[in-house]
Amino acid sequence: MELENCINFLLSTAQHNVFQYLNSQLAEYGVTPAQYGVMNCLWKYRDLTPKQIGELLHLEASSVSGILERMQNNGLLERNVDPENRRTIRVSPTQKTLDLQPAIEKIILHMNQLVMEPFTQQEQEQIRRSLTVIGNRELV
Repeated sequence: MELENCINFLLSTAQHNVFQYLNSQLAEYGVTPAQYGVMNCLWKYRDLTPKQIGELLHLEASSVSGILERMQNNGLLERNVDPENRRTIRVSPTQKTLDLQPAIEKIILHMNQLVMEPFTQQEQEQIRRSLTVIGNRELV
């Protein structure tokens, strides 16, 4: 099979292109694309466990732990012991993270528009549906 027909190659190339753009845009705010994912979860839910964040973002616990550590060091979140279950850590956004929401959401909106502009509305919907199916399908 030619590399250009390999779905892994096509998805990786597309993801790399989008990641590079997003990384350059978020750098002004000291945020990485992975950190944006966590921030988005915290903007929506406000208070989550690391396990819940991992499930929402489809990330392994070790990946989540490293992202949360860097974000806490940068003042983007707080990790506290759950008063009702001392074995559970709760993650919540800081005011800094809440203040960044409008600017970062503007970047995300622009990126989505930029990526999808070559496609018709119907094609955009099909791309989203197709990527969702691929992302949610258990292959192993």
